[in-house]
Amino acid sequence: MSTDFQQARVGLGARLRELRAEAGLSRRDFAARIGWPPSKVSKLEHGKQTPTRGDLEEWARAAGRPEAAGELKGRLQGLESRFRTWRRLLVGGHRARQEAGIAHTRATTVTFGYEPGIVPGIFQIAEYARHVLTHFTDLHDTPRDIEEGVRARLRRQEALYQPGKRFRFIMAEASLYVRICLGDILAAQLDRLTGLLGLDTVELGIVPLGAPVTVVPKHGFWLHDDRLVIVETWNTEMWLEDPENIALYERIWSKLQAAAVYGPSAHRLIVRARQAATTV
Repeated sequence: MSTDFQQARVGLGARLRELRAEAGLSRRDFAARIGWPPSKVSKLEHGKQTPTRGDLEEWARAAGRPEAAGELKGRLQGLESRFRTWRRLLVGGHRARQEAGIAHTRATTVTFGYEPGIVPGIFQIAEYARHVLTHFTDLHDTPRDIEEGVRARLRRQEALYQPGKRFRFIMAEASLYVRICLGDILAAQLDRLTGLLGLDTVELGIVPLGAPVTVVPKHGFWLHDDRLVIVETWNTEMWLEDPENIALYERIWSKLQAAAVYGPSAHRLIVRARQAATTV
């Protein structure tokens, strides 16, 4: 099965082929004009090799369309984001995606995250995670390997206790109240959060309702060191690896952090939400 990434690369190659054809040049003549081997031109046009930004600038100049370089680099940025629909991503079930998360966590020293409407997966208890994965499966009509996904999600949490790891997360206060499960399960999940506040590896901030913010909190995301951002929307998961997007999400995280409270203040917000969970 071709991936969304590969489909996007093929689409970029088709656009490169179109520009060359409009210039009236064969692959061999076009390669000679740039000073490349013809095989490179063929690989790029057939989506079998990812071009660099420099390659795209040279291509646009050789085609007599230097103004097209901006468009081509925009297509490359979209390709580099490696967006994948959830239906395609979960075609093999939740376990595979959760195990990919384990691999990312193992390879990361400092994990940053922001969640506006849910407890982050790496902090979830089994009962809460079970409801999260069930809702997601129902929404996207994907394989129901809920228990395998829950077990893999819990294995990822072993990293919370590994020396040298750091987890710096920010949650919106509203996420403490979202009823994706019964009140007693939510209360137990919030108890888990209060217990994590004492871990040396965890820094958990809460953005209170009504707190002034300098950025609109649109969606959740995870930053893995300074090499990868994973963004989740309703229908896609995006892997952003280019420096520009990584820097953008680092700025967004810093702005959200400035609005968050920590320590005893965060603890009070969690306790208040727990009381509400058991009084309805």
